[in-house]
Amino acid sequence: MSGSLTQADYLLILAYLVGTVALGVIIGRRIKTGTDFFLAGRSLPWWAVGMSLVATDIGGTDIIGVGGAAYTHGMAVANFEWIGCVPAMIVAAFVFIPFFYRTGVYTVPEYMERRYNAGVRSALALCWLIFMACNLGIMLLASGKMMATLVGWNTTFCIGITAVLVGMYTLTGGLAAVVYTDAIQCTVMIGGCLLVTVLGVWDLGGLAGLQELTSPEQRQLILPADSPTPFPWPGILFGLALVLSPAYWIGNQAIIQRSLGAESEFAAKASYVWGAVLKNLIPLIIAVPGLVAAAKFPDLADGDLAYPLLVSTLLPAGLKGLFVAAFIAALMSSVDSYLNSAATILTVDLYQRFVRPQATDRQLLTIGRVTTALLLGWAVVFAMFLARMNEQSGIYAIFQTLMAFFQGPALAILLCGVLWRRATGTAALLGFLCGIACSISLFTLGQPGVAARLGWQPLFQVSEPFLYFSIWAFLFTLSIVIVVSWLTRAEPPEKMQYVLGRRAAASEGVGS
Repeated sequence: MSGSLTQADYLLILAYLVGTVALGVIIGRRIKTGTDFFLAGRSLPWWAVGMSLVATDIGGTDIIGVGGAAYTHGMAVANFEWIGCVPAMIVAAFVFIPFFYRTGVYTVPEYMERRYNAGVRSALALCWLIFMACNLGIMLLASGKMMATLVGWNTTFCIGITAVLVGMYTLTGGLAAVVYTDAIQCTVMIGGCLLVTVLGVWDLGGLAGLQELTSPEQRQLILPADSPTPFPWPGILFGLALVLSPAYWIGNQAIIQRSLGAESEFAAKASYVWGAVLKNLIPLIIAVPGLVAAAKFPDLADGDLAYPLLVSTLLPAGLKGLFVAAFIAALMSSVDSYLNSAATILTVDLYQRFVRPQATDRQLLTIGRVTTALLLGWAVVFAMFLARMNEQSGIYAIFQTLMAFFQGPALAILLCGVLWRRATGTAALLGFLCGIACSISLFTLGQPGVAARLGWQPLFQVSEPFLYFSIWAFLFTLSIVIVVSWLTRAEPPEKMQYVLGRRAAASEGVGS
């Protein structure tokens, strides 16, 4: 596509990048304390938080990947949004977000200590920190490769440019800069992808033409249990909708932190509802172009080429720059969100909790910026390392599977902590660790090579086994928490105020 970009396209891209960074830096001038840096002084409006939620969840790899999945497997991929996200977001808005907001916590692991104990907090914080830190490198590499394809620059240079641009406003402006720039990026992303969708459907002769040129199987949303695609209905319903999606939308620090920075409890809840409304649009602007590409280019060897090919074919000179800006927006919004949240966990849950408990709010602002810089440096180095290995796609899938190892257990102890007063810290820690062991064991035993050596069939005859082993890990963890809780002494009554979501005096500072 790089060869088809005109001077007007490059000027549009440059204007977008300069405007985004400038906004973030301007916001950064208002940041004076740790509360400002990590939670934007709890002043964010609901509309900006909701758009940030969507921008954080949808990255550049999702635009290409979802379009490619729709090209290869059809519209069933839309269930990852319509079934896998929207219901969980609505439940989170009215059940869980109010609890977190009222307690005044900065992180989900911090809530876990107040509800359970320091061991649960540390275990969960380490899991998320390791995942986020490594995922930052993966996202930077994916961003660099895709930007190199779009604009024709060197991959290493693109990695560096992305890191510098994101680092400039994330280091200075913290969560406020991330959320407000995400709001712009969400608008640009939706606008650019919507343009591709409308032009693509129009090119086929409208919706009637799209229906005529695609098969019923390609348009089918619910696939049978024995479907060879990654989207059979049992995995989508039980693994994704009931376990992985709730774990993501109520337990992922990169997601929750935005609502914790809202200006009020109402704004925190409204942000999730607004985000869910926007989420309904995502399959229409990302998956439908995959169907359009399947109708126009039915013989592509790689489905991930569908969306870029559609863009280069449909968009005239000048408008290609809008899509590239939308794509860069999606890339940057995911990197900045995970960078800010990883720095929050490292500063609040580990540094302040175990190294310097008496650190002042101003000191934590300094530490927050230092940890942000260190994490960004690590991400660049890790991205370069992965680039030399030339195995980014496989490593990306590995880390997504690693997240699934602890998401089910994390959801189980979180649900018990919020909804069941009798759950104890000992039970939660034991259940969480055993649940992770269960996930790893099921995944290992399900590998064809291991199963062959043991003389049995793989446990999961599907392309996405984490949709299934996460269910069993969740249920296993839940069982351990329930049984051990009844066998151990109940938590002190003062801890139950966090079950009810009432703010304690200790929550007025940064962390605890």
